[in-house]
Amino acid sequence: MATTGEVRAGPAPRSLRLPGIVLGVGLGGFVDGILLHQLLQWHHMLTSTNTDRIGLKYYSPHSVSGLEMNTVWDGIFHTVCWLAVLIGLALLYSRVTHGRRRVWTSRVLWGWILAGWGIFNLVEGLLDHQILGIHHVHGGPYQVWWDIGFLVLGALLLLGGWALQRGGRAFDPERGA
Repeated sequence: MATTGEVRAGPAPRSLRLPGIVLGVGLGGFVDGILLHQLLQWHHMLTSTNTDRIGLKYYSPHSVSGLEMNTVWDGIFHTVCWLAVLIGLALLYSRVTHGRRRVWTSRVLWGWILAGWGIFNLVEGLLDHQILGIHHVHGGPYQVWWDIGFLVLGALLLLGGWALQRGGRAFDPERGA
């Protein structure tokens, strides 16, 4: 990106955008799964299937068999998050051929990671909470506000990440600068 009128010799550097976003999606999913599913135990993948919009069988998180099924689906969710992190790291490793240590201090990379986390929140919040209704952030009388807060957080992460990467110094992953 030549914003100062300088002419770049050769092809444009491959962007950190895709690896950053994929890493952010995976890491954002891990935050959701570890914090909301496991530590706070606010929900599991199928805890609202008694009121979902697609007719899945209900698995109460308050029975052993229901908790077992929710744990299986939480494991599938974490597997998808883990694969996203591995793919993001592989993309990053393949694109950054020099200065690999410096890339981790790049505002551009961290901006895209935050944007990816925001994309995770928005997609998960719209798909699982609103469209499918298979779980909510925190069930109960205020669940709609928790779900809205999750979406607002996603939008803020996306916008903040975009602004952070935009304000960062351009990083050529092939040259390390």
